[in-house]
Amino acid sequence: MGQALGCVQVDQSNVAVKETFGKFDDVLEPGCHCVPWFFGSRLAGHLSLRVQQLDVRCETKTKDNVFVTVVASVQYRALSDKASDAFYKLSNTRAQIQSYVFDVIRASVPKLDLDSTFEQKNEIAKAVEDELEKAMSHYGFEIVQTLIVDIEPDERVKRAMNEINAATRLRVAANEKAEAEKILLIKRAEGDAESKYLAGLGIARQRQAIVDGLRDSVLAFSTNVPGTSSKDVMDMILVTQYFDTMKEIGASSKANSVFIPHGPGAVREISSQIREGFIQANAAAE
Repeated sequence: MGQALGCVQVDQSNVAVKETFGKFDDVLEPGCHCVPWFFGSRLAGHLSLRVQQLDVRCETKTKDNVFVTVVASVQYRALSDKASDAFYKLSNTRAQIQSYVFDVIRASVPKLDLDSTFEQKNEIAKAVEDELEKAMSHYGFEIVQTLIVDIEPDERVKRAMNEINAATRLRVAANEKAEAEKILLIKRAEGDAESKYLAGLGIARQRQAIVDGLRDSVLAFSTNVPGTSSKDVMDMILVTQYFDTMKEIGASSKANSVFIPHGPGAVREISSQIREGFIQANAAAE
C-alpha cells in the first residue's frame, strides 16, 4: 500500500539514493519518505553506514627471499555526507580496497627481512591505512582501522625457525648445566682441600703432642734416675712400646700379623733363609 502511494522506509544506519528520471536527486536519511513514482522518482538503492570489515590475504617475498602470506584486516564505512560518491563512483568497493592493500604490502614487505617484518607489522599497517585513506576518501569512504593480523611464512621456514630456536635453548641449557657442574666440582675440590688441610693440622698436632710427651718422659726419667743418658731413656721407651704392641696383637684372637725384617739388606737375608730351609728339608727327606 505504501509503495503504491509512493511511501518508502529507510532503516537505521542506512541511507537511500533517490533518482528522478534516472538522475541523482537526493540522499534519504533513515525514516519514512515520499517517493512519487508517478512523477518519475524512484529509489536507486540503499547504502549501509555500518563499519564493514574486509580480510585480505596477500602473498609476497621478504628481503631475505622468504615467501610469506600477510593477512590484513581493513575496517571501513561509507560517509553519509558523501553517500552519492560512495554509491555511484565505485562498482566494487571490496575489490578496490583489496587492490590498494596488495599494492602497499608488496611494496613494503620486500624491503624488510623476515624478522623485521614481524617486528614492524604496525608500520606496515600504518602505511596501508594511509594509502587507503588517501585513495578511498575521494570515493566517499572512511578507513576506520587497518590491522596486520597475521604473517605466515612457509611451513618449512617455520619448522626451521623452531629448530633454530630449540637449538639455541638447548645450547643455553647445556652451558648452564656445565656451569653448575663446574661449581659443584670447584666446591667439592675446595671441601677436599679444606678437609686435607684440617687433617694435616690434626696429624701435626698429634705428632707434636707425641714429641712433647716423649720429651717430658725423658726429662722426668733422667731427673729421677741419675747417670742415664737421653739415648738410654729413648731405647728403653722404644722397647717398652714394642712389647706393648706385641701384647695388644697377641691379645686379639683373630691376629694374623707377621713381623719380618724390611729394607734392602733384609730381603737378601730372607731369601737365604728360605733357601737354607729348602736345602735342610731335602736333606732330611733323603
